[in-house]
Amino acid sequence: MKTENVKGFNDYTGAEALKRAEIKKVIEDVFGRYSFEPAETPVVEYEEFVKGENEKDEAVSDIFKLQDKGKRKLALRYEFTFQLKRIMKDKKLPYKRYSIGPVFRDEPTSGGKARFRQFTQCDADIIGSDIKDEAEVLSVALEIFKGLGVKPVILFNNRALLNEILEDNEVKEKDKEFVLREIDKYDKLPEKEVKNNLKKFKAEKVLDALKKGESYFKKFESYKNVISLIEYCKLYGVKIVLAPTVIRGLSYYNGSVFEIKKEGMKETLVAGGSYEFNGVQCTGISFGLERIALVAKVKEEKEKYLVISLEQDREAVKIANKLREKDKAVSVYYGKPSKALEYANSYCFKKVVFVGSREVKAKKFKIKDMDSGKDFALKL
Repeated sequence: MKTENVKGFNDYTGAEALKRAEIKKVIEDVFGRYSFEPAETPVVEYEEFVKGENEKDEAVSDIFKLQDKGKRKLALRYEFTFQLKRIMKDKKLPYKRYSIGPVFRDEPTSGGKARFRQFTQCDADIIGSDIKDEAEVLSVALEIFKGLGVKPVILFNNRALLNEILEDNEVKEKDKEFVLREIDKYDKLPEKEVKNNLKKFKAEKVLDALKKGESYFKKFESYKNVISLIEYCKLYGVKIVLAPTVIRGLSYYNGSVFEIKKEGMKETLVAGGSYEFNGVQCTGISFGLERIALVAKVKEEKEKYLVISLEQDREAVKIANKLREKDKAVSVYYGKPSKALEYANSYCFKKVVFVGSREVKAKKFKIKDMDSGKDFALKL
């Protein structure tokens, strides 16, 4: 029987799992402070619902397909956003929700950087949104990054502005989607290669147009939304940078799109944008936990204590409970004392409390600080 992980699926234990849990706490705390409410949705959906109208999108083409005993065509969710089409119904607007959990992509794991086929997304969306809400969503992102000790670079673009630029450069309607996909590769491929790809659609001059900057962009109606978002972000103390080649792959985006990177890092950590579902304008942002974990600096909130019972189980449990009342993380160790410190090191217990007959009689207990090696007394 094979017991190793399927490629692209991982176990997380020990310090790695603890770090992921702390990151989720930071993210959930900020989501809560901005009044987003949690929503839980199924991992399995009908295949046609998962695909929606976006079947040509790369992410949608990589969905995991399933079939149940009733021969129904099902699929694993590849993201949380499409499920909003269902849960937004009959909600008073604006409806602000967040979801944290696993999503799945059936894509190759070989070649280049390792890719995950199951990963954790942390999403926040506002259903019934405008430019002001886009600024709030970016403020949420900035606050989360501050809590994780990461300095972000927030890039944004506007899909409506891009459409106007494509029209101005006489790109045919049927080719627009393909042209945008090629431009989206700008930070991954050499410029010459991107231009050659655009020649197939007679759209190579679009790249030059995107480099012209404000003097060119301000003639388009949608550029007003770009300026407006910059101004509203200033109210939140959020600095954003217009990046004309940021596209975001999903075709349902119709307004602002965002990509957030760590300063000095090429990979995108967070992405999102604005879209329309059920005739309602929405905006949202998504944090990839696996990538965030590579750069986040978090500390465990609770001090970890290991209470070692030297044949004084009753007192050891009593002390453990008192420490838990003080919001400490505590385990009681009943094994051989000679192995206790080794155990404490293995599971990163910062403090060790020895409970023996002498300590119980004196009502004084020795605490060992595992970092400094120093001992000090605990009185109860």
